[in-house]
Amino acid sequence: MKLALIQQHATNDINSNIQRGLDNIDQAAKQGVELAVFAELAFTRFYPQYLADGDVRHLAEQVPGPTTEKFMAKAKEHNMVVVINLFELEDGKTYDSSPVIDADGTLLGTTQMVHVADYERFYEKSYYAEGTHGAMVYDTAVGKVGVAICYDRHYPEFMRALGVNGAEVVVIPQAGTVGEWPKGLYEAELQVASFQNGYYCGLANRVGIEDRLTFAGESFVTDPDGKILAQSPSGEDHILITDIDLSNVEKSTARTMFYRDRRPDIYPLDDINR
Repeated sequence: MKLALIQQHATNDINSNIQRGLDNIDQAAKQGVELAVFAELAFTRFYPQYLADGDVRHLAEQVPGPTTEKFMAKAKEHNMVVVINLFELEDGKTYDSSPVIDADGTLLGTTQMVHVADYERFYEKSYYAEGTHGAMVYDTAVGKVGVAICYDRHYPEFMRALGVNGAEVVVIPQAGTVGEWPKGLYEAELQVASFQNGYYCGLANRVGIEDRLTFAGESFVTDPDGKILAQSPSGEDHILITDIDLSNVEKSTARTMFYRDRRPDIYPLDDINR
């Protein structure tokens, strides 16, 4: 199966950003891609670099809505599973969300970021409510796909939940900046997650210089053995296309040993603060 991680810059022109994304889907389709993933807030500027000033709901949109529907049509056109990320308005609250679209253009559901960060230039709590949809895994035309949005990947219990729920591929829409963490830490974190949980990880990172932030790019794919299969360059728009073999999931150490020997009755996560 061919996986594409699409890292593209964003400007203040939302329509142009969306069209760039649609054009990138066309380019990926020409190379036989079956699953395409976009970075965090791929089609708008990264709002949380500034502390929100008042009500921000006018910046968000419903799902399905204008952006999602464009990518639903494009997914159907190319018979491609597509995962996007946008600023969602649901029941009066706003979320960092990833709609998951199946190859026939059907919207399978929306993963909302569960854990919300808040620190200098990432004032996310002033924009996002904490997601309530949980660690959803989608049964798509290409396999079982889970989503961990940016900050969620730092929580091993969330990454394990995606594995327990059957994920074969976990995609991570991210907005990571140059020098934000020690070099190689993003990669190491997902190498471990892949190895411990027996699935592929595909991190699609934002790229480009934008106001107060320089996004790194460097999107990458890890396999169930914890190896990095491919990585995008730093600082430029790029479509990273990687062949992945989902038969490796069931043969992985995690699926043949780690899951078998788990004892969650001994260490229930709801007892973690006791």
